[in-house]
Amino acid sequence: MPKHSFTTARLTAAVAALAIMTHVSPALSGAATGAATEWTQLLNNSELVSLVGQSTEQINNQVTQITQLSEQIQNQLRIYENMLQNTAQLPSHIWGQVENDLNRLRSLAAQGQGIAFSMSNADEVLKQRFQSYADFKTSLPDGASFSSTYQNWSTTNRDTIAGTLKAAGLTAEQFSSEESTMDSLRLMSESADGQMKALQVGHEIAAQQVAQMQKLRGLVSQQTTMMGTWLQSEQADKDLAQARREQFFGTGRYSTSGGAVMEPIR
Repeated sequence: MPKHSFTTARLTAAVAALAIMTHVSPALSGAATGAATEWTQLLNNSELVSLVGQSTEQINNQVTQITQLSEQIQNQLRIYENMLQNTAQLPSHIWGQVENDLNRLRSLAAQGQGIAFSMSNADEVLKQRFQSYADFKTSLPDGASFSSTYQNWSTTNRDTIAGTLKAAGLTAEQFSSEESTMDSLRLMSESADGQMKALQVGHEIAAQQVAQMQKLRGLVSQQTTMMGTWLQSEQADKDLAQARREQFFGTGRYSTSGGAVMEPIR
């Protein structure tokens, strides 16, 4: 397949498109497929290559930020749990902070899902448009693809959260949007037992997200390393072809099909 060069302008467009995708807060049950469709239509081949080469730092920084925020929420919820053990019920102004932290946790989980979906989608589109990329070997066990590995990560993350909620008598739907999350938390705030259950569930989900985001970051790093190796290979092929052209046309003597030699006119 033909190889494509890329420019700074197209790089900017590619990174901006990915930023839009990964900052969407989709429902926990899945990523925003509509935005993903728009992204694949927006990027031409050159922009896709640009994204591969330059968006790594942005994505890794975002995953790191999600991990750090999840850790902060985990620690804060532990503080609330200790406060509740020493009082009959958390006052409304404190519970308002709890609701805010738990809703932020829901949003962070959704952002992680969005990143996984975006990177999986990038892997699929590159494989479709570049045969050399499709033929490139990953460093994943059993020759797995990055797209399928991201999908497995996403499924595991959703199932883990759903299992934690189910154990507490809750459903994934109650954690799938800001409105449903806040409605559930308001009901739980009516009793000390409800408040403690919400804090314990939130603390466990926050711990899970820390672990899952660390896995996601490792997966993103593996993928971007492989993509970088592929890009270097593509560039090496271009450089070799260019060197051969320069060597051939730079001699000043050109062979003909009849065996004669053409020399420059003096």
